[in-house]
Amino acid sequence: MRFIVFDLEATCWKGRPPNQVQETIEIGALKMNAYGEVVDAFNRFIRPVVNPYLSPFCRELTTIRQEDVDRAETFPRVIEDFQDWAGIYEDNGQIIFCSWGNFDQKQLAQDCRLHDMEDDWIDPHLNIKRQYQEIRRLRRPWGLRHAVTAEGFEFTGVHHRGLSDAENLAKLFGKYLDEWRY
Repeated sequence: MRFIVFDLEATCWKGRPPNQVQETIEIGALKMNAYGEVVDAFNRFIRPVVNPYLSPFCRELTTIRQEDVDRAETFPRVIEDFQDWAGIYEDNGQIIFCSWGNFDQKQLAQDCRLHDMEDDWIDPHLNIKRQYQEIRRLRRPWGLRHAVTAEGFEFTGVHHRGLSDAENLAKLFGKYLDEWRY
């Protein structure tokens, strides 16, 4: 059993997105073994094609610069590398994709459809945010930063960046490894 704990950053605006389309601009992920140990990392920028220019709001929120995405490959190339890295075509064990909420899984699926790619590889998916809320018996879900610090961990890295958020999420994932339902 392998776990891919991942986080995406996507194009964003203060209001509604132009064309009603958000696109992934960064993917950060950790590969974890059945014991909750990190065995590898993946982090790449992705060049958006529908709305290629990042809004000032998006640049400020994520700290991703326009030149970061301008120099990046497009979604099909990056996601093929991600799939290879994750080992989705290997026969040696099941992979479970894990993220904080459903946004990341839905965004990956939307980007796959936008680029005429299959999206069934993203299942099974573990919504850590929802299950964490159930485990902790919270009335409302917490944000990732709040959950990480409430569990006694230091929130490290840059919030709203793919790999940093994946690394912080992995702390929660490892702590409750035996309690997740998948």
